Amino acid sequence: MEVQNDKFLSTVNIPVSIALADVERQINSQVTGLIYEDNSLTDNDNDQFMTKVWKRAPIHVTAQDSLFFFQVPLRIWAKAGLKVLGFTQYQETEFEINLKFATRFSIDKDWTAHTQTSAQGYEWVKKPALKIAGFEIPVTSIVGRMIDKNLDKVTKTLDDQVRKEIDLRTPVLKAWNTVRQPYLLSEKYRTWLLIVPKRIIMVPFRFEKGAIRSTIGIEGYTLTQTGAKPDVHPAVTIPELSVSKEISNQFRIGLLSEATYAEAARLVSDEFIGKTYEFRDGRYKITIRHLDLYGQNTNLIIKATLEGSINGAIYLRGQPFYDAQTRTISLRDLQYDLDTKNILYKTASWLLQGSFARTLEKQLTIPVGNQIDEVKKTLQERLTNNQVTKGVVINGKLEQVTPDQVYLTQESMLAVVYASGKIDLKVEGL
Repeated sequence: MEVQNDKFLSTVNIPVSIALADVERQINSQVTGLIYEDNSLTDNDNDQFMTKVWKRAPIHVTAQDSLFFFQVPLRIWAKAGLKVLGFTQYQETEFEINLKFATRFSIDKDWTAHTQTSAQGYEWVKKPALKIAGFEIPVTSIVGRMIDKNLDKVTKTLDDQVRKEIDLRTPVLKAWNTVRQPYLLSEKYRTWLLIVPKRIIMVPFRFEKGAIRSTIGIEGYTLTQTGAKPDVHPAVTIPELSVSKEISNQFRIGLLSEATYAEAARLVSDEFIGKTYEFRDGRYKITIRHLDLYGQNTNLIIKATLEGSINGAIYLRGQPFYDAQTRTISLRDLQYDLDTKNILYKTASWLLQGSFARTLEKQLTIPVGNQIDEVKKTLQERLTNNQVTKGVVINGKLEQVTPDQVYLTQESMLAVVYASGKIDLKVEGL
């Protein structure tokens, strides 16, 4: 649209807070019971060692700066064998250990989930003890070597699985197309809310007061449109993710209340068609029989077809503006078109010297306040405890609606107002 420029590029900023308790609960629901077993005594170069590993207690998650820290409590059963006098004797033991990992999580520009996991060592809670035929088996060192040997493999596998299994593009594309769908704000006014998103901005993850926090900003054009439901074709791609150090917690939406020239002419015709005006103490009379409105650059052109002392069409032009006090599209500096003025100088100077143009300027108004009220009311309803999907709730408040100005397109007048406020999105349960 002609009015789309950087000035009207709105950003809806959504602060996202995910409780670490939810992360912890999700991980513990996925990792339960037996998590590793080695049932062969003869693998690993006939090591005569078997083991089973269980999660002993809930995995504990903490965070600092931009890192997750995981403590994984394990209970381990082991069976080891030792050859004594030509015979292999076996004994079993159980012990407890805590493994520690640190993970840095981020999202790449192409919407790939990316983690960098590193092992942070382990601590013995209960060391193993094995004696066979009076000989103490060094199970602690055996287990320690196994853990040291495999920790890097474990962390690499974790990171590879995150990149492989976490698909962000599909849900983001779905959300992108959901946002773009026209939303019916008012059946009475046949008003649709259109959002044309252009870019997604995100602040890097940070950890504060037991929660993972970030801010997501969706940049785009937001407008209202009257008439039939707009036809919006689904997008097949999404833009790259842009990372920014800071996004304001305020949002500002440019709402455009549209009045087509045809609809505006119909509204004002009810006021003016058939109305008679007298000039010079009744010596001259004119009756308005028809009105047409259209835009020309920044001016609204009024074509008035008259009958009476003048028969024919005259043209006036004026600057449309949004009058916040009357909540209407009104006119200022309404004057006769130059060609009309030249003709009237010769044939009807009484019309030029009269108050006809001033009367039209004062009375020709197009009400859009109810449209704005309807949009504001519906937006506020959408921002109040709105569960957009399971575990995701939006709460926000519109603090004020301020006018901008009126813009003219080929088909309509667009009264621009700005709705500003705050919006919060709470994520629970992941």
